[in-house]
Amino acid sequence: MTFTFTALLCLVQPDSVVSEQTTVTFLCEGTTGAKRYILYEDRFKYLTQTEITLNPKKTKFAITKNRPKRSREIPMLLSDPKPTLSALPSPVVIEGGNVTLQCVSSQRCCKFILTKEGTRERSWTWNSRYNHSTRQYQARLPVGPVTSSQRWTFRCYSFNNNSPLVWSELSDPLELLFYGTQHKPTIWAEPGTVVAIGSPMNISCRGALDVEMYFLHKEGSQQTWGTQTPKKPGDKSTFSIPSVTEDSGGQYRCYSYRSSGWSERSDSLELVVTGIHDTKPLLTALPSPVVTSGMNVTLLCVSWVGYDKFILTKEDQKFSSSLNSQYIHSIRQYQAYFSIARMTPDNTGTFQCYGCYKQTPQLWSGPSDPLEIHISGLSKKPSLQTHQGHILDPGRNLTLQCCSDINYDRFALYKVGGTDFTQHYGQRTQAGLTLANFTLDSTGGQYRCYGGHNLSSELSLSSDPLDILVTGQLSFTPSLSVKPNSTVHTGDNVMLLCQSTYKADTFILSKEGAAHQPQRIQSKFQDWKFQAEFSMSAGTSVFSGTYRCYGAWDSSPYLLSHASAPVDLIVSASGLSTSRPTPTVASENKDHTVENLIRMGIAVLILIVLGILVFEAWDSQNQADHAAKKQSEEK
Repeated sequence: MTFTFTALLCLVQPDSVVSEQTTVTFLCEGTTGAKRYILYEDRFKYLTQTEITLNPKKTKFAITKNRPKRSREIPMLLSDPKPTLSALPSPVVIEGGNVTLQCVSSQRCCKFILTKEGTRERSWTWNSRYNHSTRQYQARLPVGPVTSSQRWTFRCYSFNNNSPLVWSELSDPLELLFYGTQHKPTIWAEPGTVVAIGSPMNISCRGALDVEMYFLHKEGSQQTWGTQTPKKPGDKSTFSIPSVTEDSGGQYRCYSYRSSGWSERSDSLELVVTGIHDTKPLLTALPSPVVTSGMNVTLLCVSWVGYDKFILTKEDQKFSSSLNSQYIHSIRQYQAYFSIARMTPDNTGTFQCYGCYKQTPQLWSGPSDPLEIHISGLSKKPSLQTHQGHILDPGRNLTLQCCSDINYDRFALYKVGGTDFTQHYGQRTQAGLTLANFTLDSTGGQYRCYGGHNLSSELSLSSDPLDILVTGQLSFTPSLSVKPNSTVHTGDNVMLLCQSTYKADTFILSKEGAAHQPQRIQSKFQDWKFQAEFSMSAGTSVFSGTYRCYGAWDSSPYLLSHASAPVDLIVSASGLSTSRPTPTVASENKDHTVENLIRMGIAVLILIVLGILVFEAWDSQNQADHAAKKQSEEK
């Protein structure tokens, strides 16, 4: 009698494709009454057998330490570098469209296997080709038409013909995203879309109540940036970036999937990473960071680095503008002018600018120092003064006092050409004035101050400018002389000549103890010297005092040379005279006595002459009257 037993190999655990050294379990089911199950490889090679004791209908075979030589029925995954799977031109496709999948490996291989995961699993096998330009093996397989009614997730493997059941490591999954027809999700970034490198940030998505999964995709990327399942219906999904890097910059979109299909893609979210380039630009306001309400202001962004674009932003990130840079040969710098029309208290604030290159528009430099724009009102301007003079020696501190008879709550000091304000609360004096003192390092420049009230963001009109000059910053010392060197009579002019053999664009003449600002004249090159002539009208004692002159360059007009030797001038009532040695008190008294005697002598002489003239005129008149009377009597 012939006995026939039918056995079915029904299941392999954990899968029909396993990694090397993985334990594989075969579940076999046969007919009732079976006494023994035998496991063969390729139907001929005996592997093992088992005696049936409890359940004669089912049994298990466990094989451990699997090696490639036993991989005749079970494909083995080795530790070879995994291939790369990508979609061409993009993993984002439209409903019913086709897409080309490309599998690439750096290891020599003959064929690739492409698998589609999910409920409708499929696989494709195609031959590889060697790409000489990339020195890699690759294969391309058109897939489609694809529909949004299901998810499309792919992986690929590679293998050689001499061992077709020994596969490479599995590629990363590639999931296709669709332009669906359902309502698009919203996307936003926290704390914002402009983030400094190394900072944490979140990108969040929210869609319909029955969304099963959210996908975050960065444009230009082949892989889905992130996938999340909401914890409960209606929840948002948040994709966290613990530390932003260069790779984080770009355009992001959200997609959502539910049983009824894919949503439309979300609006684009542009994420910008700052601080990629170390050199930050310089931002200044022209003509000043304080403007009258309704007027225009121009912001200038400058850098010596050749950025292709400059971007201007406001602190709330609600304002952003970008311009192509221009190279200025005279200053060897790149710059851009940003014009803001009709400034009002509502659009003032703190601005910064960045630089970037056109190849990487989402990667910016570090920000410029913040520049705050203020609105100047119509209230009375304060006064700005210093009690230490306008010219300082290096290393000395400087105190500027801003004062007004208006009861301002605060005062703001601004250095022209700078980017920020120094603000102090106002102090009331017994004389009814409000003032604030600003102590600064001896830094040359032009300063202005403003008054303001706490309940308003506006500032007052600007004070008159105050120039502070610092000596000893240029290495040369000019000379100062007076022409003519003789006594100058009343009504004549006197000229002070400042000269230097070293280059000076301007010369500055100062009077010791004077409250007014020094005179500044452009220099002329004459007789192999740089020089400037300071002319004065003689005839008043106001010009008496000690004078010095300094040289300066146009590039740094508030940094001066060393002071010239002092020149003393003395103005007398009869004219202006010069003296190299300073006169003593005794000589001054003697000169005044002589001058007084001369004046008295001249006055007496004038009186005598006037008396004689008056007497002669009186005598002539008497004689005439007498003659007229005599003629009348004779008639």
